[in-house]
Amino acid sequence: MDKAVFSVYTRAMKKIAVIGAGFSGLAAASGLAKAGYDVTVLEKNNSAGGRARKFEADGFTFDMGPSWYWMPDVFEKFFQQFGKTTSDYYELERLSPSYRIYYSANNFLDIPAGVEALCKLFDELEPGSSKNLLRFLEEGKYKYEIGINDLVYKPGLSVIELLDIKLLAGVFKMHVFQSVSQYVRKFFKDPRIIQLLEFPVLFLGATAQKTPALYTLMNYADMALGTWYPKGGMHKIVDGLTTLATEQGVKFEFNSEVTRFVVNGSSIQEVIVNGQPRKFDYVVAGADYHHVEQNLLPASHRRYSETYWQNRAMAPSSLIFYLGLNKKISGLLHHTLFFDEDFSVHAKEIYEDPKWPTAPQFYVSCTSQTDPTVAPAGGENIFILIPVAPGLKDEDSIREKYYTLVMDRFEKIMGQPIRDHVVYKRSYAHNDFQADYHAFKGNAYGLANTILQTANLKPSILNKKVTNLFYTGQLTVPGPGVPPSLISGQVVAKELIERDKKQN
Repeated sequence: MDKAVFSVYTRAMKKIAVIGAGFSGLAAASGLAKAGYDVTVLEKNNSAGGRARKFEADGFTFDMGPSWYWMPDVFEKFFQQFGKTTSDYYELERLSPSYRIYYSANNFLDIPAGVEALCKLFDELEPGSSKNLLRFLEEGKYKYEIGINDLVYKPGLSVIELLDIKLLAGVFKMHVFQSVSQYVRKFFKDPRIIQLLEFPVLFLGATAQKTPALYTLMNYADMALGTWYPKGGMHKIVDGLTTLATEQGVKFEFNSEVTRFVVNGSSIQEVIVNGQPRKFDYVVAGADYHHVEQNLLPASHRRYSETYWQNRAMAPSSLIFYLGLNKKISGLLHHTLFFDEDFSVHAKEIYEDPKWPTAPQFYVSCTSQTDPTVAPAGGENIFILIPVAPGLKDEDSIREKYYTLVMDRFEKIMGQPIRDHVVYKRSYAHNDFQADYHAFKGNAYGLANTILQTANLKPSILNKKVTNLFYTGQLTVPGPGVPPSLISGQVVAKELIERDKKQN
């Protein structure tokens, strides 16, 4: 038998379980199946997508989690590995304006699509600042190209990975030793511009004063690469990824929860699924890392202690309200940010002194402004998100308190009644993240992107005590967010394939 044919043949004989059908699990499953493995995705919920699932109620279709489509090149690069493009699975529309920011009633800023229009806006806010914007974006482009195309595709297994000549040469150009706050203020003075440029790091797990300026690459992604919408909803990406995986031969088993690993020596011998033992040669855990390690593995085979996990810096959780309205709302865009309160106070209550916030900023996604298919005719599909600290006590009374607080401000700023037109309402917070995803401390976004939790300083994709177990997702490299999760699945699939080749 030809050596190459034999290699694929032996891989096809090897069975891999991918736990979790989120973005990282779907990406890993497709890559492994393409390489010739027999791949089964085990998903505890009744549909794929993880935090990006959808639900339908009373004629409304809600995306449950991610609502921003940034870094379109990352998605395109993924599909191209399979000879496909994103357009084979879903249609993208660039939003223009990208989003709106309210500072108070009748005081808002529309962020236009395209650098030329942005330059005009910046000059209106701070005369002459367009020149600084162009330099800021040029430096952001460099960080993006190095960070997204090189750094984040590394498995984070050794410091040697960071000794790449390109990375070393650019270490100062990537501003890893400055904070976002310091860096932005080198270019701009207008408080509205500063707030605009600091907001994308909100969900990375630290204040702008403590987040490395490397992450201003997100401003480049926002302003230069654009904000997009997959027509039909973010779940259309999930549908596309699931279809692609199925085309590669991946099998899906929904309502299938993994409750325990049976470990013998240094390998998983059996995976207990819905109480029944199953045998796999490899396991890729796309479920919550802490849950997999602390609850599925015996104590003797855990790489990290509970103390280790309790000392991790986490990105925020969220309190979300899904609302269906029986009327249209004027003044809303597809994405609208409400910056009518002091974010420095809110940020401290997320990251430094965790508590339910005093006066939170919030975000509204209104997909029906762009897409009439997600709400009944004449209605509106509203998603309200308040970023909050993980690990908080989550009770219905607390949720209702914040619903009242936010709706009071929402109605005041929009200058119109909204509450009386809500015909569907559902809330979602810590308890739901834990119940649906076993999310550590009820987190929504994973591990914070701090210097001490970057690259090889994140929880590893490997368990040195269990040779056939690999981890992927937002608690390992490269970090939180949809594009990083998609990359995480590719990274772990490549590492598994390379290690299996060495064994053969």
